[in-house]
Amino acid sequence: MLVCHCNGVSDRTIRRTVRSGARTLSQVGQACGAGTCCNGCVPTINAIIHTESSNAEREATSPVVPPIAHSLA
Repeated sequence: MLVCHCNGVSDRTIRRTVRSGARTLSQVGQACGAGTCCNGCVPTINAIIHTESSNAEREATSPVVPPIAHSLA
């Protein structure tokens, strides 16, 4: 879905940018250009940043379950 119409930036590009380390609107704008023109897309970009950051935190704090060792006895 096209989020930033002024610069032709999709939600996929913004999500990829956030997953690569951009954590603020300014960082996203510097990386891919989204949100740097009319600001109409800023609420959507902020929502994507929030969602992707929350997902990354959730994954980082999820307990790692070791695989079950099967005995060959």
